[in-house]
Amino acid sequence: MTQASAKAIGCVENTTEPIQEVAESSRIAQQIWVAFFGVTIFLGAFLLFQVQPIMGKYILPWFGGSPGVWTTCMLVFQLLLFAGYCYAHLLSQWLRLRSQVACHVLLLVCAMCTLPITPDASWRPSPDGQPTLLITLLLVCKVGAPYFLLSATGPLLQSWLTTSRILEKPYRLYSVSNAGSFLALLSFPFVFEPAFSSPEQSGLWSLLFAVYGGLCAVAGWRIFFAKQIVNIPSSLGEKTARTMDDVRVTKSTWFGWFLYAALPSTLLLATTNQVCQDTAVIPFLWVIPLAVYLLSFILTFESENWYSRRVCIQLATISFLLLYGSKLVQWNLPLVIEIGLYFSGLFFACMVCHGELVASRPVPSKLTLFYMTISAGGATGGLFVGLISPNLFRGFYEYQLTLLCCLMLFLGTYLQSSSIWTKRVPIWSRYSLAMGIPIAAVVWLTFWSETSHQQIVVKRNFYGVLSVTQGDDERTGHSMRKLVHGRVVHGSQFTQSGSELLPTTYYTPSSGVGRLLLGMESDKKKVGVVGLGAGTLAVYGNVGDHFRFYEINPDVIELAQSYFTFLKDSKASNELVLGDARLQMERENPQELDVLVLDAFSGDAIPLHLLTKEAMSVYRRHLKSNGKMAIHISNLYFDLQSVVLGLAKSQGMDCRFVSGSEGESPAAYESMWAVLAADASDLELVNLPSSAESVPIGKSILWTDEKSNLFEILK
Repeated sequence: MTQASAKAIGCVENTTEPIQEVAESSRIAQQIWVAFFGVTIFLGAFLLFQVQPIMGKYILPWFGGSPGVWTTCMLVFQLLLFAGYCYAHLLSQWLRLRSQVACHVLLLVCAMCTLPITPDASWRPSPDGQPTLLITLLLVCKVGAPYFLLSATGPLLQSWLTTSRILEKPYRLYSVSNAGSFLALLSFPFVFEPAFSSPEQSGLWSLLFAVYGGLCAVAGWRIFFAKQIVNIPSSLGEKTARTMDDVRVTKSTWFGWFLYAALPSTLLLATTNQVCQDTAVIPFLWVIPLAVYLLSFILTFESENWYSRRVCIQLATISFLLLYGSKLVQWNLPLVIEIGLYFSGLFFACMVCHGELVASRPVPSKLTLFYMTISAGGATGGLFVGLISPNLFRGFYEYQLTLLCCLMLFLGTYLQSSSIWTKRVPIWSRYSLAMGIPIAAVVWLTFWSETSHQQIVVKRNFYGVLSVTQGDDERTGHSMRKLVHGRVVHGSQFTQSGSELLPTTYYTPSSGVGRLLLGMESDKKKVGVVGLGAGTLAVYGNVGDHFRFYEINPDVIELAQSYFTFLKDSKASNELVLGDARLQMERENPQELDVLVLDAFSGDAIPLHLLTKEAMSVYRRHLKSNGKMAIHISNLYFDLQSVVLGLAKSQGMDCRFVSGSEGESPAAYESMWAVLAADASDLELVNLPSSAESVPIGKSILWTDEKSNLFEILK
């Protein structure tokens, strides 16, 4: 070896170390920027799902506490999510990378001009307003622009990373995004809701959105000044990369993405509706199913090891069979177990669908198309539950329909491994079979339900499903007509002559409200009633009395007047007020009521906004100084005595609890009423039994519009 060669080799050896240091430094810097993008995506997803319960809870009291409020909110948010994903896809397809950055940052600045997101009182509905339309307009105007841009965060920033070659495999950042969403949902009922009032929550969210906008601007600056192609793996030449970008997505693959995204979205909303119908419309029961839904996304997109097709299908099927098996044998499961079966079935069904999505995900160049298709499926599920089902079905059949579709999909997923099935049966035939069987089952279910239960009429609207049935009562043997909301009777009337005006169910003379109204000495008493039902309480009216009924559901008013005679045959004058009772009473002058009856429960669901300190102040304003209240607190799952006691103490009122049993009078149901008065002596003057339950000492819970907790009153 010559001296010159030795020097050359030495020079190469000496320069190797600086080159390696530069490469290592570049790699570390690149990892830091990937982490920065991950933090931005995480915060964007956190805000995206934090705003949903914030806005839902804020406007819930304005629309009567109906489960339809959350369903409509979810529909609007899913449509905005789809719009954001479309925006990300079209932006990545139509504009160069630097133009994308400039456009997105500019729109973020515009969105910040719409803050804060707190809705004012002008958005409160009028009695004849359309709740679905008004909620949609409110959300679009107050949070539409920020939510739209937050929706685009995940796919758009991942697209920027792959286009600039900073990151090769961006799909794990989708798990980061869903983790942020998951944390947002779980932290709301346990951290933000107890610690902050609703205005404080919306103000904090607006501040964090401004922080997110700043992070996005920094991320955009990094992309704007980055080289277009860096860090191309040595194993992939330019020709190979171009070939991967040219991979086309077939129609069957696209439709598979759409179907596997639509079914879990539909099941999510249908499950939420099903659970809220019989408990309460509270943020906790909104966010848990949504968190379960997101958890399946996190697990499947983080690693394929989390998903086992056979195990998840079996566990989902077992959950559904246990749930509906108990209903078929009429076995009332404890609330926790029943809700657990609903949510476990939802989780494993979502694991199947999202696991299959991951198995069919495309190359990174088709990333935005993939996410856009997923969001389209989710929006379709929201449209089906929120808009199509209420107009297509007369009952709540979307849960059963979606459940059957999931079971058919499970079967089809099993059969995909069969070469005979996949080669000889066209894909359109498979999907037609999968959808045709559940649809036929729902048609049969509708017919069977209407004929077997002797239904006269069924109506469904934003507030739920109402039906009027007629037949022989199992307890009395007499023919009765009943008004049913979901599965709970809200009034019944004997049809034979001479018995039509006998008060029944929870309103018999031996019930708390019956004893109160019969014991009133005034000849011209004024009675306010929150919740009309079949109008049963009108039979307690005498000549000169005036009953003022508040009812939020127009279908209840129509059915009570058309199919029951309590209102028509009452001796008192009756006035019907359409709209949410609390909102109407806030607008009205004091009514100087002798009695106010609060009976606005939908099944076992609790209208929280009617049982708060603020609501109690409104009621008190409309009562005379010696006026009395009767609150119906019969409930399968929750003990409301402590809440009512807290409300009574907040207004300095005395409280007694009166229970009624089935055997006290014909067609009587077990009931629990709370009777309140400003003075204990006023309660002695009315016809309350001496055995009326005494108030539990030292146990009172005061709910407010901003803070309430159902767990502390769970039976």
